[in-house]
Amino acid sequence: MRVDSGVVSGTEVSPYYDAMLAKVIVWGATREVAAARLAATLERAELHGVRTNRDLLVRILRHRAFLDGETDTAFFERHGLEVLAEPLADKSTEELSALAAALADAARRRSTAKVQSRLPNGWRNLASQPQRKTFVAGDSTYEVSYRLTRDGLVADGDVALVDASADQVVLEVGGVRRRFAVAAYDGLVCVDSASGSVTLTPVDRFPDPSQQVAAGSLLAPMPGTVIRVGVAVGDEVKHGQPLLWLEAMKMEHTISAPADGVVVELGVEPGQQVEVGAVLAVVEAPATDAVREAGAREAGAVREAVAGRVEEKA
Repeated sequence: MRVDSGVVSGTEVSPYYDAMLAKVIVWGATREVAAARLAATLERAELHGVRTNRDLLVRILRHRAFLDGETDTAFFERHGLEVLAEPLADKSTEELSALAAALADAARRRSTAKVQSRLPNGWRNLASQPQRKTFVAGDSTYEVSYRLTRDGLVADGDVALVDASADQVVLEVGGVRRRFAVAAYDGLVCVDSASGSVTLTPVDRFPDPSQQVAAGSLLAPMPGTVIRVGVAVGDEVKHGQPLLWLEAMKMEHTISAPADGVVVELGVEPGQQVEVGAVLAVVEAPATDAVREAGAREAGAVREAVAGRVEEKA
């Protein structure tokens, strides 16, 4: 196995060229051996901070049709792209990874504590509320609840804590030891294990209001150039309707409406260069009939109250 890399830490990745960061190369005497080696290498790879199609590639490399050389442009249509693109880590692995991330964070905080660093994080001499930490993984939210007692870890499920440090947690689940490598970054936690890699976003208990993004905001998935805008402020749009198009990495990317609604904000125009995470547009869900009726009743009540005060003064 060989890894060819074109960048190092600190390298600026420009949006103006095909930015290949690295490539993985394996060799095998047969197609099946080479595919198995490449799948295992990709599955074990620690890829942090960048969205990839690694899980899709692993499933393709292990698919019988691919191993038999039955590949053409209809491969995904025949075998189901949604099935092939499912994460290697299942929901159970995501839950355990969130628990491992919480325990690693506690160990990290304990190692830097100025006083009583030998006490477990959140320790109390009388049993009280458990420790809680919330993570988001994809479309799922996991609220981790646990306590570290003199008898060990108390958490949901048949799980016991074997060891925990800032970068590695070993859990015993149903009598089987499972090792989780934890890498924490600013606003991101990546957990790698034999059951798959999980990317978690910690939910801040006390978020900074100035850093919040309005609901319905469409963010730029990558740096690029806006090449076309298909809507205007005030337009009603349907779920999945294309709103604008970005050009990045020599490809055209469509930004679609996440739900039915109305475009209430549009902060870009054709030819504009945007950075990753920039707010491109905001789609607001339309008010329901019940909401409209409630608003009309409230407005009517206000008008009546104002009219009454005017009559009293008169």
